Parts: sequence; structure tokens; C-alpha cells
Amino acid sequence: MSVETFNPQQESVFVTPSAVAHFKRQLNASTDAKAVRLSVKQSGCTGWMYVVDLVPEGKAEDVHLALEGGVELLIDPASLAVVSGTEIDYVTEGVNRQLKFNNPRVKDYCGCGESFSVN
Repeated sequence: MSVETFNPQQESVFVTPSAVAHFKRQLNASTDAKAVRLSVKQSGCTGWMYVVDLVPEGKAEDVHLALEGGVELLIDPASLAVVSGTEIDYVTEGVNRQLKFNNPRVKDYCGCGESFSVN
């Protein structure tokens, strides 16, 4: 898949209601952020790491997804091949709360959980 063939109606990032609520709280607590931006960067021993930033505005080339409650998710087009089809959830595991990325393209995680590789 290339950026040119990405169709947000067919392949997208899915965000659970709990993750949308988390993003909305984060945006409301920020003085200048207006959107959430998702990308990946090369990291760790396995290859990729998710990057979630609160940003005042997106880049012109970003894919824009309007979520419930007025939350806007921006996706870095260079990251589409890695994140397409991913579900973003906000979960409680024990006493910890965190974003969880359920990506069907992931084939392996590193031992410490910092990075992942895709098919």
C-alpha cells in the first residue's frame, strides 16, 4: 500500500470510546493542542514505535479523522502502511492506564515492549 492508494473509508485507524475520552481529556487539559497526531518512528531492537502527540495543528499532508466529541486524529501519511487497521484503546491493567495499539500487521514485539515489527 502506498500513500496514494490509502482510502480512509476502507483502511483506517479505529479508536475506541475509552481512547476518545482519554484524548478529549488530554486536549482539554492542554493550553494549545487542538488535535492528536499518530505516527511511528524507527526504534528499539524490533523496528517501530508508536508516537502520539498533542499538536496545535496538523501538517497539510496529514490524514484527518474526525472522532466523537470533536476530537480530531491526524495520521502521518508516511506511517500509514504501518498503522492502517490499528485499533487504539485506552485500558486499565492493574493500577496502570495506558493506550493500547491492537495492530493486525504486527508480527513481533521486542522483549521490553518498546518496539514492534510488521508484515
